Amino acid sequence: MFDDYVEHASAPGVDSSRARGALPAVQYEGFEPSPYDQDDNRADVFQDQADTVPPAAPIFQLGEVQCPLSAPLVSLVVSSDSLYMGLANNLIIEIELSRAEQFIRIQIPRKPNEFSIYKLFLDPSGRHLLVTSMQGENWYFYRGWKKPKQLKGFKMVIESVAWNKAALLSSTHSTSTREFLVGARNGTIYEAVLDAEEDFFKSQERYLQPVFTLPERHPVTGLKFDMFPPLDPKQALVLVTTPTRIYQFVGIPDRRSEEGGRVFSALFASYRETAPKIVELPGNIDYSELHVYSPNADQAYSLPKVVAWMNAAGIYHGSLDFDSKTDDLIDGARLLPYPPLNSTQNTVPISMALTEFHVLLLYRDRVLGISNLNEQLAYEELLPLKPNEQVRGLTSDPVRKTYWVYTDQAIWEVGVSNEHRDVWKIYLEQGRYDAALRYANSASQRDQIMSAQAKAFFNEGRYFQAAQCYAQCSVPFEEVTLKFLDAGERDALRSYLISRLERTRKTDLSQRMMLATWLVEFYLSKCNELDDLVASESVSQDVDNLLAERAILEDDLRHFFETYKANLDSRTVYELIQGHGRTDMYLHYATVIGDYERVVEHWVMEEEWTKAIDVINRQSNLELYYRFAPVLMRQAPKETVDSWLRQRALDPLRLVPALLRMQHAPRDPLSPNHAVRYLNHVIFEQGNTSPTIYNLMITFYASTPSTTSPSSTSQDHPEDDGPLLRFLSTAPSDPLTGKPYYDLDYALRLCKQGGRTQPCVHIYSKMGLWENSVDLALEKGDLELAKINADMPEDDDQLRKKLWLKIAKYVVQDKQDIKMAMRFLENTELLKIEDILPFFPDFVVIDDFKDEICTALEGYSAHIDALKAEMDEATRNAEAIKQDIAALQKRFIAVDAHERCSSCALPLMSRQFYVFPCHHTFHADCLIGLTKEFLPAHALRRILVLQTELMKSSHTTGIDRASIANPSLIPAAPGGRHPGSQRTLLSANFGAQAPGAGTGPRSGANAFGRSVLSAGDRLRDLIVPDALANLVTAPAGWIPGIGLGGGGAKREAGEKDAEKAERMRRELEDVLAANCPMCESVVAGLDKPFVQPGEVDATWDL
Repeated sequence: MFDDYVEHASAPGVDSSRARGALPAVQYEGFEPSPYDQDDNRADVFQDQADTVPPAAPIFQLGEVQCPLSAPLVSLVVSSDSLYMGLANNLIIEIELSRAEQFIRIQIPRKPNEFSIYKLFLDPSGRHLLVTSMQGENWYFYRGWKKPKQLKGFKMVIESVAWNKAALLSSTHSTSTREFLVGARNGTIYEAVLDAEEDFFKSQERYLQPVFTLPERHPVTGLKFDMFPPLDPKQALVLVTTPTRIYQFVGIPDRRSEEGGRVFSALFASYRETAPKIVELPGNIDYSELHVYSPNADQAYSLPKVVAWMNAAGIYHGSLDFDSKTDDLIDGARLLPYPPLNSTQNTVPISMALTEFHVLLLYRDRVLGISNLNEQLAYEELLPLKPNEQVRGLTSDPVRKTYWVYTDQAIWEVGVSNEHRDVWKIYLEQGRYDAALRYANSASQRDQIMSAQAKAFFNEGRYFQAAQCYAQCSVPFEEVTLKFLDAGERDALRSYLISRLERTRKTDLSQRMMLATWLVEFYLSKCNELDDLVASESVSQDVDNLLAERAILEDDLRHFFETYKANLDSRTVYELIQGHGRTDMYLHYATVIGDYERVVEHWVMEEEWTKAIDVINRQSNLELYYRFAPVLMRQAPKETVDSWLRQRALDPLRLVPALLRMQHAPRDPLSPNHAVRYLNHVIFEQGNTSPTIYNLMITFYASTPSTTSPSSTSQDHPEDDGPLLRFLSTAPSDPLTGKPYYDLDYALRLCKQGGRTQPCVHIYSKMGLWENSVDLALEKGDLELAKINADMPEDDDQLRKKLWLKIAKYVVQDKQDIKMAMRFLENTELLKIEDILPFFPDFVVIDDFKDEICTALEGYSAHIDALKAEMDEATRNAEAIKQDIAALQKRFIAVDAHERCSSCALPLMSRQFYVFPCHHTFHADCLIGLTKEFLPAHALRRILVLQTELMKSSHTTGIDRASIANPSLIPAAPGGRHPGSQRTLLSANFGAQAPGAGTGPRSGANAFGRSVLSAGDRLRDLIVPDALANLVTAPAGWIPGIGLGGGGAKREAGEKDAEKAERMRRELEDVLAANCPMCESVVAGLDKPFVQPGEVDATWDL
């Protein structure tokens, strides 16, 4: 039925959405005028782009709803997207517009000749429906029912119904209509309540009670009521209309609606003796309509804003003022006459509807829309009627704001697509500029509004408001400026320039700079003007006002500098400010742009040292500290040093010239030296290590103050050395070298020039010149200082003793105080009485130190006895060691004949072997092979050296190899019986001998020795276990020189060689057999794998 439905409120039609989409999405932030001059061709392009606006959508659009009807349509009502149609065959059709394809038929069980539908009344929630007839019989239908129910108590022809919108929309699940008013044809107004709840003992008619009857008993054609305030209703307004009259009943209801019971009885009872507010407009028609419009009708507690009454004379409309103190709540009421029509039909419309800005009028062949703002015709469209088709009425959905025209054969929806289109223009013509701006949709519309408003303000003499408006429109800058200059309104012009500057794009640098510079000139001129007025009216009462105005203006100028400092040329602004003589603004502008150097220079020239230091403290440029340090240090040393201490990033070396100015400057002796205070902070707090800073500190301490007389010295005032000594003692030293950071030679020279003895002594000790320090202390007669320095070389007892002897000599010879010398010996353990005896005179009585001499002799005797006891103990220990060694020589271990080598598992007796106390047994070559794996590099080198020396001896004389148990070491003789090659002691890694080298045994041995010393990591490869074993275990008969005949000299030389070879062999044996390799390898082999590389482990094979 609704397959071809065109549009409704919940689903906007295609045309409506297209019209909305055609409007540009304007984000207006102040009108931006063309950045180009009018003579520039680009200005036309800019203007064309601004004027290129797509055609506006129509205000209203009429769309037909495809709805075939089974009988002529009599009445149609819509509310909250619920549509009900009453047909001539007494059939009610219900349609939910959100589901237009579904509809419900409700049949009134009456024949058309017995019952004919007159009007339908639907509540705002769309749940309760009243069906009235001309016969006075009325029916009630609740959404969800399958059939309606007759209202037996409602025996009247109902012309109008006023629903309780607030109660119905706030309680969506309630089945009750709550109290509502019914207007009958006989002029009586009823209050009634219906309830759709199924109750066997109760009918749907809770009560029906007449509350008021109009005196002329005309039909009640319109009825509306509202309670206010919405959330706490205390009063009620009831609007009642007849064909010729409109009534206003205002009063206090009986009770709140949610409390139940009668509500309007007392309100209407108050008007039985007094007449309500009545407006009568005579006419010759027997019908009229009453409509109200609420912007937020979908909200339960919203109040209507506009009321309109269609009657024979026109449309009586106005706004509802619920805050009115009188009974007339219709404010600004006026009569809107009907537009003249070209046809001969009646000018009084059949029906009407009220939108936000228009009144829709329905005639027999067309629909008109009249603006309720200017009462002009805004919309007209003919209805495409069929022959004999009769227009029935115009209805609206007050909640969803949809409007419907229906005839006896068709339905149309009047779509409100662009109702705000011309609202701005109407408000503009009426001079309501603020309202026009609210409804402007484009920049060009806003520009027209602002231009008109600016012109109006200017003509009214409201120049500041005009300036603000001119700044937001496209009126040429020159025109506006000249208008204000001609009017002499420089203050308003200044406001205009500020507004234009705020709205000028940031990329327009030249324009912004010109505007900002001009504004600075305006501000300065105004300040001078106010100064002149204050000076001329010093006695007048307006001085306070002028001073306040000047203060405000100066604050504005300061704020202007801060805001637009990037758009000002500093040199130009400086010239402007100096030209007007505004020193305060000069300094403020320099501070704002960060030109602190200019500010400091100003205060230095004014000799305002504290202000200059404050300015330096507020900025971060360190160069200003260095530049103005000399003058500020001399004039305000305390404040300057305080400033330096707050800025830790300063380089103290660059402040040295300023500090040096304080060296010879006159200074109050009671006041602290601020240069020393800063240097102390740099050294001890900041940890500075520059020698220059330390030397400068010593310079200040060592130099004589300017207030001291030339004749005074540090000898006269020894307390002056205290600060210098404290610094020399506590000054940090280099942690790597232990030497102080200051130059010791420089410090010594200064202290000598100033005659400062104690510092000189301290410096000598720092330099390690202990004798000089002690000599100088003794020279000045400071014995305690000499003692302190004599104990300083703690690691050199000889030097300490020498220094103490110097002091002792000074005490004995110079002081000639024997008792003091004796007491002096108690201060040190280095000197004895015999050490200082040579210093005594030859003829001196020993009575004073006789006891000390006796004590010394007794000490020596005791010491001699102790040494003798130690010697006896050492002799006894030596005898015990000799006995232990003899016992070790006789120790033995029994070895089984079938014992096997712990390394190779072969029979042990097959060749030379070793047995260890742990009962591990090894062949000699197996022992050497195991031992070389864990011996350190130095032991391996020693083995190779011994091996080399033994081989030299073996090649020096002929050896009978037959006497050696191992025949593998016999050299191969030419033509001998042993064709095999000689066994070598070196591995093949050594390579061939160099060409030209000697081939004798000695040359080969030398080459071997050289190779051993440079072998490095290949030491273990150079040791051949079986060859080395023969050298270690060879019997004494093969050693050269033993058993050989010859002369005495030759035999003596041979015996020496034999002793040497035996000694080396024993040393070699001691190195190899020092420890059991099996036990030693447990510790040495912790980092070795169990399975060696190349070894196959088959112990886990299955």
